[in-house]
Amino acid sequence: MTNPYVGIKDYQLWRRSVARVETHLFDPVENPRYKIDSSMKIATAGSCFAQHISRQMQRIGFHYLIAESGEDLPPQERISRNFGVFSARYGNLYTARQLLQLFEEVFEGRTPLETAWRRKDGKFVDPFRPLIEPDGYETEEAVREARRAHLKAVKSVFLDSDVFVFTLGLTEAWRSRSDGSVFPLAPGVSAGAYDAEKYEFINFNVADVDMDMTLFLEKLKAVNPRVKVLLTVSPVPLVATYEDRSVLVSTTYSKSVLRVVAEQMLARFDWVDYFPSYEIITGSYAGGLYYEDDYREVNSIGVAHAMRCFVKNYVSQPEEEKTAATMLPLPEAPQRNVICDEREIEMMRP
Repeated sequence: MTNPYVGIKDYQLWRRSVARVETHLFDPVENPRYKIDSSMKIATAGSCFAQHISRQMQRIGFHYLIAESGEDLPPQERISRNFGVFSARYGNLYTARQLLQLFEEVFEGRTPLETAWRRKDGKFVDPFRPLIEPDGYETEEAVREARRAHLKAVKSVFLDSDVFVFTLGLTEAWRSRSDGSVFPLAPGVSAGAYDAEKYEFINFNVADVDMDMTLFLEKLKAVNPRVKVLLTVSPVPLVATYEDRSVLVSTTYSKSVLRVVAEQMLARFDWVDYFPSYEIITGSYAGGLYYEDDYREVNSIGVAHAMRCFVKNYVSQPEEEKTAATMLPLPEAPQRNVICDEREIEMMRP
C-alpha cells in the first residue's frame, strides 16, 4: 500500500525538520524565489521589527537604500531625528492601509485633510509620523513643508528599489471619519486630540488587508517593473489592544490575519516572497528563547538567528562570504534603540 505522504521531503515533517534539529540550527526557509546580491538596492518599511532587518542588512554589507540620510547633519543629530531608521523617514507603517495611502499620496495626489497635530508643548507634528521629529515644528506650515520633502524621498524609494521589504505589523488602527486616513497612533496619544465624532477605531480583517496589499503591489509594480517584494510579519506582540479582550488574544488575531494575507500575496504574485522571521522568533521549538523578559521585545539572539537564515537562503554570494556575514558579532541590545510609535500608548498609563 502507498499514500501521498511517502515521498515528502524532510522539511515537511515536524520530527525530522524541527524536533531533531538544535534550536540555533533551525531554518524554515525553503525554495526562495530570488536571490539578492550586493548591487541590488534594498529598501525597507513597516512596523518596529522592520528596523532589525534594515540594520542587519547594513551590517552585512548590502546596498541598503536610504533616500533621507541627513548626511548634512552631525551624526548624533541624525540619530536623534530618526534618519536612516527606514529607507525614508516615514516612521512606523504598521498597517497595509498606511502603506497604500502613502503610495497614493506620492503618485496619485491623495491629499489628507489633516496635515498637522498640536502637541501638549505647543509644537506641531505630522499626524502620519508623529514621533519622527522629536523637537516638533513651530508652525503647521513647517510640518507641511517637511512632508513635501519627505514625499519626494518616498517616491525615490518606490521607484529606485530593486527589493522592497515590508513588515506587516498590526491590524488595529484609528482613522479619520472625514476622509478615511489611517494614522499610526490614535489622536491624543502623542499629539492631536481625540474626538469620537471625528475619529473611529478599526480592526482590519483578512479581506481588508488583502485588498490593500494587492492594490499596493499592483501599483508599485506599475511604476517600478523590476521590483521584487519580500514580506515579513512582525513577531512583536501588540503593546495594547482597543478591543475589549486580552491583548494576547488580539495579538493572535492580528498576526493570524497578516500571516494569511502574506500567504495570499505569495500565491498571487510570483515576484513576491515571504521570509518566515515570524516563525523563527515565535516558534515553539525556541521555547521563548528569542524574547526579552517582557515576552514582547525580540532580543539580539533572535534577530541574529533570523538574519542567519536570511543570508543563507537569499544572499547571492560565495559561501565563504555568506559564512563570514552570519558570524558577525551580535549587535548590542538593538531592541533598546528601536523606534516604536506604539510604545507611546503604554507610556500614558501609570
